[in-house]
Amino acid sequence: MVIRKEVRRLADIAELAGVTPATVSRALSGHAQISPGTRRKVLKIADDHGFRINQAARNLRLGRTQAVGVVIPLGHESAQRVSDPFYTTMIGHLMDGLAQRDHAMLLSTATPHDPNWLDSLTRSGRVDGVIVLCQSDQEAALRHVGRSYKPLIVWGETAGVDGDYCCVGTDNATGGRLATDHLLRSGKRRIAFAGMTDIPELAARHAGYLQAHQNRGIAPGPQIPVPLSFDPQPASLEQALADIPDIDAVVAASDVIAMGVIRAIVASGRRVPEDIPVVGYDDVTLAAHIVPALTTIRQDLGAAAGVMLDLLFQRIAGETTSSVCLPLELVHRQSA
Repeated sequence: MVIRKEVRRLADIAELAGVTPATVSRALSGHAQISPGTRRKVLKIADDHGFRINQAARNLRLGRTQAVGVVIPLGHESAQRVSDPFYTTMIGHLMDGLAQRDHAMLLSTATPHDPNWLDSLTRSGRVDGVIVLCQSDQEAALRHVGRSYKPLIVWGETAGVDGDYCCVGTDNATGGRLATDHLLRSGKRRIAFAGMTDIPELAARHAGYLQAHQNRGIAPGPQIPVPLSFDPQPASLEQALADIPDIDAVVAASDVIAMGVIRAIVASGRRVPEDIPVVGYDDVTLAAHIVPALTTIRQDLGAAAGVMLDLLFQRIAGETTSSVCLPLELVHRQSA
């Protein structure tokens, strides 16, 4: 009678396979240095004996959770919905990048009534690092946590961060100026800004809009205070546009707002771009497919996600990184 050896530890598999426990561990985790033949041998022994690594114990031993927290703070009036195309695109890119690094994503939103919301997450032991999408109105919390918790990356306005945390973003003021200059060069002189200025990114975009007017000695047009969480239906904007019938162009703080503005203009009996050209911001996937296709400021969200993940994992490894301001460009399409 053959007595089947009980396999409960890596050492048991190592004995059966004729290799070291370290080799077994690497083979089971898919390490590239292990030969295909050795990996197949180890995996067959593990399968035959129903062996599974205790991942929780392994992570505890390594001091890692194999998870990254991605948080969207919703503490301001312009809070975007998680279903916004900007967020869904960015989250998709981040999830793809984390999967390539064998990490899971712990995705959550935060309505930060508790000033310690970020501190609680970083101390929870549930994640190896945190990415915060949008500064919202949480600058104080970000600075407080960032001074002591290093594996923290924030997507947002890089100007003025001063090293308290690592920030990745684009030059929003330049983006706002590029969008406005495009319309001013075409002869428009009564350009409205559609959006709010209650978070750093939007404030910088509006500042760029104002700077473009100042550079040409032209008075800026009116501001239409549309929140980022705006549901792009024309009814809520038609009255605002009716109250300022003399505008001849619109710079929108986001593509979603721009889409709503276009629908409201068309619903009012006017045409885009013939009567009122519109420029958006972000270049989400839908921007190229609406009618008319949206002229917009492109932020390369795929590249942005890659940079954020590279910086985060450098910081998880104990390295020091600086904030990064990514390039942007004006994409010319039919709406302007």
